[in-house]
Amino acid sequence: MVDYTTDRNGDRVIVERRGGAGRVLAIVAVVAIIIVALLFLTGFWSADVTKKGSLPTVDVSAKGGSLPAVDLDSKKVVVGTKETTVEVPKVKTERETVSVPAIGVTEGKK
Repeated sequence: MVDYTTDRNGDRVIVERRGGAGRVLAIVAVVAIIIVALLFLTGFWSADVTKKGSLPTVDVSAKGGSLPAVDLDSKKVVVGTKETTVEVPKVKTERETVSVPAIGVTEGKK
């Protein structure tokens, strides 16, 4: 994006602004790569390639190759409950008679 402004002398000056959607997409991609790298580095994800992959042999009738077999081990998150003792306040309620506002509608006949 290019903006035009004037300086103190009245001359026209071109001001270029860089960024926009491309910059945001690049930042998101870098953050995603960092997160994936951290997951592998911390051991939360691990991948063992057990079968070598090969490229397809291409002739007049193209034949597909084979994909590598990957054994991906991920940690499991366990969610549950456990019994524990905590202090809980007790609240008591009592019945009591009080005056409250009342609104009604009449027919309007005298």
